[in-house]
Amino acid sequence: QVQLVESGGGLVQGGGSLRLSCVASGRFSSIDAMGWYRQTPGKQRELVATITNGGSPNYADSVKGRFAISRDNAKNTVYLQMNSLKPEDTAVYFCNAVLNSGWPSRGYNYWGQGTQVTVSS
Repeated sequence: QVQLVESGGGLVQGGGSLRLSCVASGRFSSIDAMGWYRQTPGKQRELVATITNGGSPNYADSVKGRFAISRDNAKNTVYLQMNSLKPEDTAVYFCNAVLNSGWPSRGYNYWGQGTQVTVSS
């Protein structure tokens, strides 16, 4: 069983900062890409940022220059540092990861449970 456990969400004023964490645990051999997505009521889940196994990041235009994704492969953890937060950043943020397991090894896509981020005006 594989699990992605998120933490760090909460309530913050506009202009403030939050740092999200996501830890992968369970039976797997390695982790490929990891990322963060977000979703608000009435909208589809959208990409926020992704990071490759080698550490190459990719960001949605709406968060470029404000958010930073990083990972610690030794800890099986991905982070999302969110600065200069805006009310429109309010959403449920989901961790995503492709984890390899089995033999022959295959990649499986997993999602975290989601963590609420609320940014007040």
